[in-house]
Amino acid sequence: MDLLLIQSQEHETLPLAELKAVLTCENIDCDVEVITQGLILLKSLNELDFYKNYKTLVRRLAYTHEIHELILRTDLNNLESGFNSVNWNDYIEEDFVVRIKRFEKVNIDTTDVERRLGHLILSSNNTASGTSGKTDVAELKVNLNNPKSFIRVVATQKEVFIGIEKFKLNKKHFQNLKPHKRPFFYPGSMSPKLARCMVNLSHIKEDQLLLDPFCGTGGILIEGAMIGTKLIGSDINWKMKNGTLINLDYCSNLDYCDICENDYEAHHIDVRELKLYKKVDAVVTDPPYGISTSTGGEKSGKIFHQFLESIDYNMKENAYLCIAHPHYLDIDPFLNELGFKLLERHKIKMHKSLTRIISVIKKTN
Repeated sequence: MDLLLIQSQEHETLPLAELKAVLTCENIDCDVEVITQGLILLKSLNELDFYKNYKTLVRRLAYTHEIHELILRTDLNNLESGFNSVNWNDYIEEDFVVRIKRFEKVNIDTTDVERRLGHLILSSNNTASGTSGKTDVAELKVNLNNPKSFIRVVATQKEVFIGIEKFKLNKKHFQNLKPHKRPFFYPGSMSPKLARCMVNLSHIKEDQLLLDPFCGTGGILIEGAMIGTKLIGSDINWKMKNGTLINLDYCSNLDYCDICENDYEAHHIDVRELKLYKKVDAVVTDPPYGISTSTGGEKSGKIFHQFLESIDYNMKENAYLCIAHPHYLDIDPFLNELGFKLLERHKIKMHKSLTRIISVIKKTN
């Protein structure tokens, strides 16, 4: 069984890297085929675990817009005949809509093709229900506004993919919990989508322990909460520590966030003095780039070195660190010295004078 993923194209490398990290840490065995930028096919998924893995991907992924169970893989010349070969009563509940998405600037009239394909489904259903002796065939209807069944047709220059959406990604979360919409807000907070992506890049799993030693307003910890991790935050600024707890308390009351107050804690402490009673499974953090302003004027390079020493002490063996840092700060010499291994790196252009680097690092000592 296969899954068709439509990914965000707002960043060249992060969506696929995030997907591969989740597949690895969740032990989802499949072949990954990149059809084109933003279009991924997960092939040969285990049938017994198919819907469990489908739900896991829907719950975790940030830079993926849609995930569909693949029904058919064909081309434009054989699209209608392929549609006619499908028993749509096996897939559709009561009402449906057909929507087309184009990649690679393929030249088709989406409105016309959607209408024709919808008509083919209705015609096949009418034929089946009108066949002598057929009493268990439900009458299908088109519902353009709120259908129970969403059929996605993805057209590229060479191929067409037809899938059905069984589980919908919660896109509203990334809008509803933008930094300025949380109870406690402070300028400069990371977007929920990037925070979730960084959490995923850390390879952490549900019920494991996640640390953000520069927790700020708690954005990264919130995204850890959304996938069911246990949380520890710390910050040198007591207002940020308190704000993090305010925001996590708020999220614990959301119907789609399954955490309680026993799942998280936050501390007012300098990261260089952090000595946790329990080592963590992953560290995900976005240190303030003006970090020297709160540490007596010491150079940021020295602070990062001390930060990495402290984090090393608090991490389990083979734990991951996913960190955002400015392009002008070279942390590689510190990694080599302290026994960390750089696994991958992604660049995000912020403005003319700043590029944000996302580094995925593994503790090897």
